[in-house]
Amino acid sequence: MTELSRTERDASAGTGSGPTGGFAPLVPELDVSSIEASLAFWCGGLGFRIAYERRQAKFAYLERQGAQVMLCEINGNWQTGRLERPFGRGINFQIATDDLESILEALRKMDWPLFEEPSESWYRIGEIEETGSQEFLVQDPDGYLLRFAQSLGVRTIG
Repeated sequence: MTELSRTERDASAGTGSGPTGGFAPLVPELDVSSIEASLAFWCGGLGFRIAYERRQAKFAYLERQGAQVMLCEINGNWQTGRLERPFGRGINFQIATDDLESILEALRKMDWPLFEEPSESWYRIGEIEETGSQEFLVQDPDGYLLRFAQSLGVRTIG
């Protein structure tokens, strides 16, 4: 856990700038055990880039094709209960991509296990249509469940 106060963390020196295209209306902030391990996975394996970071605060704001997520090494701030692995139980984060294969290839090179192998899924979105995606699931170093999805478009149910 970092020794900085919340005010010191928030005001610590930063690098980078805001995310491309501005801030998304909803951005999850994930508590992580090790910011270094998480950045290696999220950036090296999943292809996210650091929009900005505050290294002393062990915080990074990441983006990839419009998806945004914040990572912060556990510091007790806003902690509502005891954290136990896998973190984020009961939630998965769907992240849209236009290149599923490049992510899978990077994960293979890291010898990172998938939670669920790639598969085609179709979800009903109305009375006569459904939307499809090629998707897979993977857990990050702390066990957060991530679902990457590449669109297959919309089709009429018939």
